[in-house]
Amino acid sequence: MSESNNNFFSFLAVSEAFSAEELGALCERIISSGVLGRSRHYATLLRYLVKCSIERSSPKELELAINGLGKAEDFDVSSDSAVRVYVHQLRKKLENYYAVNEQHSDVRIVIPKGQYDLVAIKKNLPEAESKAALFGIDAPSILLVFVAVLLIINLLFLIPEGNQQERTIDPRLSSSPVWSSILEDEKPILLVMGDYYIFGELNENGNIARMVREFDVNSRNDLEDLQFAEMGRSENYLDLDLSYIPEGSAFALANVAPVIYGSGKTIDITMMSDLSSADIRNNHIVYIGYLSALEKLSDMTFAGSSLRIGRSYDELFNTKTLEYYTSDAGLPEEGEPFRDFGMVATFPASSDTQVLMIAGMRDAGLMHAAQAVVNTERVQEMERSLDLSTNEESPSFESLFEVFGVDRLNFDANLIYSAVLDSSKIWNPGNPKTFD
Repeated sequence: MSESNNNFFSFLAVSEAFSAEELGALCERIISSGVLGRSRHYATLLRYLVKCSIERSSPKELELAINGLGKAEDFDVSSDSAVRVYVHQLRKKLENYYAVNEQHSDVRIVIPKGQYDLVAIKKNLPEAESKAALFGIDAPSILLVFVAVLLIINLLFLIPEGNQQERTIDPRLSSSPVWSSILEDEKPILLVMGDYYIFGELNENGNIARMVREFDVNSRNDLEDLQFAEMGRSENYLDLDLSYIPEGSAFALANVAPVIYGSGKTIDITMMSDLSSADIRNNHIVYIGYLSALEKLSDMTFAGSSLRIGRSYDELFNTKTLEYYTSDAGLPEEGEPFRDFGMVATFPASSDTQVLMIAGMRDAGLMHAAQAVVNTERVQEMERSLDLSTNEESPSFESLFEVFGVDRLNFDANLIYSAVLDSSKIWNPGNPKTFD
């Protein structure tokens, strides 16, 4: 550990901070909290590290493999990175434990980077530095995260600053069925960006060789499931705590942000991978992203709909008209025209909150959907195509746009389908979310 990093930490030997009984009890609290997941290896590994700490011994990598992971005595640590992977994951799981449990504890146990020992850390540093120490990131990393957050804030709040007129919402827009239930009350708005989980694959030296996106792996728990399913390769997979959003999402956010900001309401932003049930209960939700990243909102989106996900997320099937809407924008040839689809839907998520979904199969569809919801004429076109009750407090409907483009840019679009949703079906668990 470098000298600069030492300035951020206030380490104690575990034996100085906890008695053997206290450390053992803490170990069992961590295990019983469920934060270690379903793999028995993490509990066994933690108990072994606690045992070593009580005995004041520093375990070697081979000892961890045998006693912590149940490997054979001839296990080759030079060619298999299992110990490094499991210790790395256990380090993160301990961080997660304290993020949710025992938040006010003055002393916590951690596994410092580059070590296999449990140590105690005093919570006696300035807040920013304590977080840096606890999560094993240095000041430059914190700066990068801070800059990234500032960029998002600038996009949401500072872009409209330069043009005062952009703060004024067209009253025809704010009173439309698309926006009225979100803008005309005091409930805060949560912008949810559809993101995609990625993880690392280690090479034979235990270094990250590449980052991987698997369609069936959308969270840390999914990665653990994959590790159990592919035991031969699983130890080479590493949770990087990273996700990404498509290009079109930034364009869409830039279009929608001025309208939301102009409402003067409290606004926050999160990734779909971090969205919780409490968020949905306490906020109006504006979703921006691909249909394939809807995740927690997918069931609600299609519960009262005649549309279903088709043979892939690049396709929708209309159960009433029996039509397929299939995007070919996934791999467009250079200079060749393509067709994509954008979708706008709004429906109540609870008795007090509404969801506005702005989505596309690919970038062109997503970008047009975002342009449509902030264009008064497009919004009125959607309204005219629907038979909406003027007395309905929380309107529920969906609209589908067919988008044409060339070289990843959208040039023209048509509204091809609109329908009122049966919002009473949203909480009916029997509704399917995919079409086979």
